[in-house]
Amino acid sequence: MASTPQRDRDPGERLHELRRALVRLHKALVDFERIEYERVHGRLTSSELLQILIHDPWFAWLHPLSELVVRIDEFLDEEQPPAEGDLRALVHQVRSLLTPTEEQPEQGGSPFGSRYFEALQGSPAVVLAHAEVQKLL
Repeated sequence: MASTPQRDRDPGERLHELRRALVRLHKALVDFERIEYERVHGRLTSSELLQILIHDPWFAWLHPLSELVVRIDEFLDEEQPPAEGDLRALVHQVRSLLTPTEEQPEQGGSPFGSRYFEALQGSPAVVLAHAEVQKLL
């Protein structure tokens, strides 16, 4: 059975799929970053991790991805399906955010892009989750 091309799918269905893929990517990034954090600071409980995710600058680079998932949730909560133009703009935001860069922030790179590059280099789970998102864009 052939899969339906992304552009022919219902916009709401596409957003649900994109959201699920972004959440999986976010989890892979949190897992990667947690390992790095625990190397420096020691093991974390789940509740400690949640507090650190929200408040610690170490994890602040992940906030733009979290905010993007929230935006998708807001679109999905609306009674009307998103307009095609809104969907295109959202996809553009996802593509822009998920652009890895070797440049560090002090060299003009984005905090997200530079850490994302490092995560892609250091975690096969991040690579797989990234590929899954890219297929949906």
